[in-house]
Amino acid sequence: MKACAVDFTVRYQPSPEEVARALQQGVKLQFRALLTILLSVLAGCGLLCVLIGSVTIGIAMFVGAAVSPLVVSWSLRRRRRLAFLCVPTTLHLTGDGYKVETEQSTATTRWSLFGPVVTTPEFWLFFVNRQFTGFLPRRAFTDEQQAALDAFFAARQDTPVS
Repeated sequence: MKACAVDFTVRYQPSPEEVARALQQGVKLQFRALLTILLSVLAGCGLLCVLIGSVTIGIAMFVGAAVSPLVVSWSLRRRRRLAFLCVPTTLHLTGDGYKVETEQSTATTRWSLFGPVVTTPEFWLFFVNRQFTGFLPRRAFTDEQQAALDAFFAARQDTPVS
C-alpha cells in the first residue's frame, strides 16, 4: 500500500476535557487486559464468598468489581497536572514524524518510535511497547488532513518495521 504524503502545520488548543478523554481512552486500551483480569477475579471471588456463606464480603467484592471502572474513569478526569497541555500548540507533521511547539516547549518525535496507531473517532492514540504515550486530536485537522493521516497511519501499519 502506498503511503499518503503528509506535510502540514496546524495550530490548536486542547481543552482539559479533551485531554482527559484522550488520556482515558489511551489508558483504558493500555490496561484493558489487566482490568479484565482484575474485575474477573473480584467477581469470581465474590461468587465464591457468597457460596461459602460470607455474603457480606462477597457482595463487597461484587460492588468493587462494578464500581472500579467508574472510579478509574473519574480519577483520570480529575487529573489537574495535565494543564500544561492545554495551551496554544503548533503541530508540524511530516512523513518522518511530528513536532509539537508551545511557548514553553518544543518536542520532535519520529513515527518509528510508535507501534501501531489506534484511530478513534476523536483521536489518534500513540503507544510505545503497548504503553500509551500521546495523542493527536482529529479536530485540529481539516477533513482532507484527517483523511491523509488515516491513510498514512494505515499504510504505516502495513509496512514491516526494519
